[in-house]
Amino acid sequence: MSEPTTNASNPILGITMGDCNGVGPELLAKALARLAACPTCSLVVFGSAPVLTSMRDMAPGMPPCHAIASLDALADCDGDSIPVYDAGCAPPPVRPGVLDAAMGRCAAQWIEAAADAALAGQIHGMVTCPVNKEGMLLSGCPHAGHTPLLAAVTGTHACHMSLFSERMRIVHITAHLSMADAVNAVTKERVFSAIKAGAAVLRRIGFDAPRIAVAGLNPHAGEAGVFGTEETEAIVPAIADATEAGIHCAGPFSPDTVFQRMYAGEFDLVVAMYHDQGHIPFKLIVMDDGVHVTLGLPFIRTSPDHGTAYDIAGRGTAREGSLCAAIALAALWARHGAEDTP
Repeated sequence: MSEPTTNASNPILGITMGDCNGVGPELLAKALARLAACPTCSLVVFGSAPVLTSMRDMAPGMPPCHAIASLDALADCDGDSIPVYDAGCAPPPVRPGVLDAAMGRCAAQWIEAAADAALAGQIHGMVTCPVNKEGMLLSGCPHAGHTPLLAAVTGTHACHMSLFSERMRIVHITAHLSMADAVNAVTKERVFSAIKAGAAVLRRIGFDAPRIAVAGLNPHAGEAGVFGTEETEAIVPAIADATEAGIHCAGPFSPDTVFQRMYAGEFDLVVAMYHDQGHIPFKLIVMDDGVHVTLGLPFIRTSPDHGTAYDIAGRGTAREGSLCAAIALAALWARHGAEDTP
C-alpha cells in the first residue's frame, strides 16, 4: 500500500449535526475537542451553534464555536473557533431521547445544505452525525436516511453502503431492504457495480492492486447450486466480468469465513450480499472505530457506523471514536486528491 499524496492546504469538511435529540451533538463536541490538539482539516458545522455550545460541559476542550450567516463567511474565519451554519433552520429545544419531527426537519435541511455546498465546491467532503429515519419521515422528508436523501440531492442512481476500518472494509450491494427484497436484489449488475466501487475506493486511498473477495449469499456459497442458485446465476458472472475488466477479485466465498480471512490479511475488501451479512462481523470487531462510507456520490461522505442512540442521549457517555475515525478518513481522501471521488 503506497502513501497518499497531500495537498498544500488542509481540506474543508462539512459536518452535519444530525438529530440533536440523539448523541450527535455530544459526539461532535467530543470529537472537536480531540481534533483541536491534532488538526487534520478545516471544519464547518451544519447545525446549531447554541446546541453545540451547550455540549461544552461534556467536552471541555472543544474550541469555541460561532454562528455564520452564510458559507461566504468561511473566508474570514480565523481558525481558532468552529464556524456553524444553520442553513436557515433553528432547531426546537433539545429533548434527549425524544422523537421530534421538527428536529428531523432540521437534520434533513442540514444534510441538504452540506450536499449543496459539496456540489458547489465550497467544501471538499461531508461527515454526517446520526439521524433518526422515522423522525425525518415524520418531518415530511420523503427519504428515510442519509443515503437516499443524498442520492436524490445529487441525482445519483447507484450508491453503495460500505464500512471501513484499518483491517476490515466491506461494500454492500444493497442497504436497508427486507430479507426477501435483499435476496431478490442479488443480480449480476448490482454485484459488479459493488466490486467496481470497492476497487475504485481502494485505489483512491493507495492500494495499487486491491484484493477483493466476494461473499456468497447462501450457506457454503450455495454448494454449486445445492443450497441456492444466486451464486451461479448472478455472483459468478459478476466476478467474471470484473476480472475481465482488470479487477483482482475472487469468490464467491462462504459467508461464514470470508470476513475472518479479510481480517487476517488475505483480502483488502469483501463485497457483502446484504446489510446484516456485512454489518454483524464488522460491528462485532470494530464497533467503536468503524466508519460508514457512501460510495458512488460525486463527493466524499463518511459517518459513524452507529445510530442516534436515544437511550443514552444527554448522559455524556457516548463514545466519539467512530466519528473521529470518520473525520480522519474523509480528510485523508480529500488530501489524497484523486481524480475520481469514491
